[in-house]
Amino acid sequence: MNLKARLDYHYNLFDKSRISPDPLEFLHRYSDKRDIEIVGFIASVFAYGNIKQIMRICELLFSGLGKSPYNTIKNYKAKSGRIPKGIKHRFYSESDIEVFLSLLSIVIKKYGSLEALFMEGYIEGDKNVKRAISVFSGALLSETEKKYGLTPGIKFMFPLPEKGSACKRMNLFLRWMVRKDELDFGLWSNVSIEKLIIPVDTHIAKICRTLRLTKRKNTGWQMAEEITERLKRYDPKDPVKYDFALCHIGMRKMEF
Repeated sequence: MNLKARLDYHYNLFDKSRISPDPLEFLHRYSDKRDIEIVGFIASVFAYGNIKQIMRICELLFSGLGKSPYNTIKNYKAKSGRIPKGIKHRFYSESDIEVFLSLLSIVIKKYGSLEALFMEGYIEGDKNVKRAISVFSGALLSETEKKYGLTPGIKFMFPLPEKGSACKRMNLFLRWMVRKDELDFGLWSNVSIEKLIIPVDTHIAKICRTLRLTKRKNTGWQMAEEITERLKRYDPKDPVKYDFALCHIGMRKMEF
């Protein structure tokens, strides 16, 4: 079986019944586009580290945001008891998490949606979403610095591709919002699917080196671009569709 056939086989294997464990599960709990978008961004920002840690912190966060996370976040007040006292996640302190949710409230009031902010930097003629991610993250960092000051945790939430970061969590969020299939939602119709970049983490980097989809040793933006370009050989219009399967094959220690 050639590589395209194997990629397509595993893409089709991971349907909606095989999502778990993955933070994408939390988005599928909601039907309102506004809730899905805000839940997706929060889940993506916390999507690093051990999968059990990720699922635990997301469960804690979303249990406190009620039936409509969008409305809760829009009217969010720090120290309101919406998140458990003492909550933290790896590099994020309780204060960082409060600032993050407060920042989202500001963004929603100012732009109406995260998509509206993202589109401020999106240009259809660009090769990919690099510039748009940079503008989006830069705006969030600037707003946070003005209102609250920047901590290492907040900086980690909004990495910049021009500084070499693979921006795994932002690219993951974009996959969820832009692509459309059983797993992803396709809510952002103004962003072209072929401009997405694969979210590169340790699992993706390892399996893509094995499959010779990258020659790079360092996990960063250049590796993410290289892998995406190689995957375009197998699906020019939707190369990032293989991300979920590749990640979970590595995470679950499956045979490719």
